[in-house]
Amino acid sequence: MRSIDQFLPGHRALWLSFFASVLLAWSALFAMQASFELPAGWEDFGPAYLLWLCSGTASDAGYLPALFMWSLMSLAMMAPTAFPAFRTYAHMTHTEAASGASLVVLIAGYLAIWIGFSTVAAFLQIRLADLGLLNVFGQSTSAVFNGLLLMAAGLYQFSSLKNACLSACQNPMTFFFSHWQPGLGGAARLGLRLGAVCLGCCWALMLLAFVAGTMNLLFMGLAMVLMTLEKLPEYGARISAPLGVFLLIAGATVVALPFVTHLI
Repeated sequence: MRSIDQFLPGHRALWLSFFASVLLAWSALFAMQASFELPAGWEDFGPAYLLWLCSGTASDAGYLPALFMWSLMSLAMMAPTAFPAFRTYAHMTHTEAASGASLVVLIAGYLAIWIGFSTVAAFLQIRLADLGLLNVFGQSTSAVFNGLLLMAAGLYQFSSLKNACLSACQNPMTFFFSHWQPGLGGAARLGLRLGAVCLGCCWALMLLAFVAGTMNLLFMGLAMVLMTLEKLPEYGARISAPLGVFLLIAGATVVALPFVTHLI
């Protein structure tokens, strides 16, 4: 029990809700898979609207289903990557500096930034689908677009903005002390700032969903693990640069391969 208390400092009901929400998000993403068939009579146990949200494919979904899907992706993939920062803040609730309520507000502010990202990503998905560049799994059918997106993500791994945002994510205690503001309003602003820093760190990797497929659970899981490890100071420095090199090589290969195949 002592080890659990160290891993999850206080507020057990809040942490239970947090992890339950992440699990539900993953479950909903599984239910939205194009090959997944809901059991007969399922609609009798929930609103028909939710069934409609989960029934379309990435290439024919409207804006609301796309926004719903990207919001679920953000919760499922990004909330776990920020858990070390949330846990650091939770340790501070044992003092008068913060409280359980301010921790909830902090997490809400963080997620609000990623919902904002989801609105943009959903719009991009709809535009790509309108142009006929997405298959039913949300994967781009353009080799040039895929290659450029991979190379852009690879280059971004070496940018000063990425490094600055990653450094802040790897040192949450320093981040909180540097930008501390008291009260629930301060916690909200701190959560928004933390979300913005996390967005600056991970947006390019998230957009690679258009390469692997926005409905690809394997990609989501792998990306979540990589982004989580990147934010851990003991692993981040070892992962970031090699990942950038890999993405650059993969992007160049994807762009060049059709031309090479044509010449052969």
